[in-house]
Amino acid sequence: QVQLVESGGGAVQAGGSLRLSCAVSGRTFSSDAMGWFRQAPGKEREFVAGISWSGANTYYADSVKGRFTMSRDNAKNTVYLQMNSLKPEDTAVYYCAANQNYYSSYVGPSAFTRVDYWGQGTQVTVSS
Repeated sequence: QVQLVESGGGAVQAGGSLRLSCAVSGRTFSSDAMGWFRQAPGKEREFVAGISWSGANTYYADSVKGRFTMSRDNAKNTVYLQMNSLKPEDTAVYYCAANQNYYSSYVGPSAFTRVDYWGQGTQVTVSS
């Protein structure tokens, strides 16, 4: 019954911004670590950002540091990815991921070796 639904993707020009949302239904996620991943054509799925259950801790891939910001609103069961200064290499399908009852402050890539739920993905296309 648990579903993660991403939205907010689209096509933008380089330098533009988008805000992705991931809405969780079926359960509250106040004890979940949440992550964003992306997959470009012909490439492996890669970690983009993670956030702890409280929102106090975040972790970003080097490729997006300083440009992307992850946040969460537990009252709305929603996490966000604000993407600024977008580059063509950011073009990918972006996926939301959830690890249930994960309490560690570490929310880097290894925290998402185990993923309980994945979203369906939302396409982001950045033109040069």
